[in-house]
Amino acid sequence: MEYNHSHISCLPKSDGVNLAPEAIILAAGKGTRMGGDLPKVIYQAAGQPMVLWVVRACLEAGISRCIVVVGHQGEKVKDALAGQDGCVFVEQSQQLGTGHAAKMAGPLFADRSPTDVIVLPGDGPLISPDTLTKLLETHRAALAAATLATAILDDPTGYGRVIRSEDGTFQAIVEHKDADDQQKKVREINTGYYCFRSDLLFQSLSRIKASNAQKEYYLPDVPSLLKNEGETVIVVDALAPEEVLGVNDPQQLAQVDKILRSRAG
Repeated sequence: MEYNHSHISCLPKSDGVNLAPEAIILAAGKGTRMGGDLPKVIYQAAGQPMVLWVVRACLEAGISRCIVVVGHQGEKVKDALAGQDGCVFVEQSQQLGTGHAAKMAGPLFADRSPTDVIVLPGDGPLISPDTLTKLLETHRAALAAATLATAILDDPTGYGRVIRSEDGTFQAIVEHKDADDQQKKVREINTGYYCFRSDLLFQSLSRIKASNAQKEYYLPDVPSLLKNEGETVIVVDALAPEEVLGVNDPQQLAQVDKILRSRAG
C-alpha cells in the first residue's frame, strides 16, 4: 500500500526543528487481560494487528519514521510489521512505565538536530491520520515544547484528568487514583497522544521520578515538568471519544473491530 506523505510539506516548520516529524509507538506491553500470552498490540482488529493500524495512521499523517518500542515477545511484534516501510525497533527489557519506554528511543535522536516527535500507544487502532496531523499542526504553530491531545468524555473514570489554569492554559495531568473529588469532576482526559520537541522530551525523561505506587516512570509527568520550567505546553481537544478507545480485554477488542469494519464500509 502506498502512503501520501504530502502532509509533511503542508505542516508549518517549528523554529529550529527539522521538518520531517517522527513517531515513537509504545508497543512493549503484555496482553495479560486478553486471555493469552501474546504482546497486546499484535491482537488483530478487522483482520490486521492493532499496531499496524497505528503505524499506517502515522505514515498517512506524514510521519517519516516510526520507532516501535517492543518488549514482551518483541520478535512477534517485529514479525507483525515485517515488510512495513518506515519502522525501526528499540527494546524495553524492563517494564518500568511509559516514560521509561519512550526513553528507550533516545539513542536514535542523539547527535541530531531536534525534530518533532509524536508519542502514542500501539494498542489504539482507531487513531486517525487527520487527528495526528492536527496535533502536529497545532504543536508547530505554537512553537510548543509539548502538545497534548485530549478528549471530553461523559464518563472519565479511570483516565488521567487534564487540569487547566483559570486562563485555560495547561497546568497538569492528574491520574484518576491521585485526583481529589473536585479534579474527578473534570471530564477532559489525557488520551496518551503527545507531540514533543525531541531534545526537550529526552532531557525531561532523564529527570522524571518514579515516585508513585507502581515505582514507574510516567510519560504524563513530562508536560508538567516542561510547563514548570517555563516551556510552552499546549492542549488541543483533538480526539473524538471513539478514537480514545484502547484495547485491554477481548470485549474491547470486539468493539474496536466492529468500528474499524464499519469505517471500511
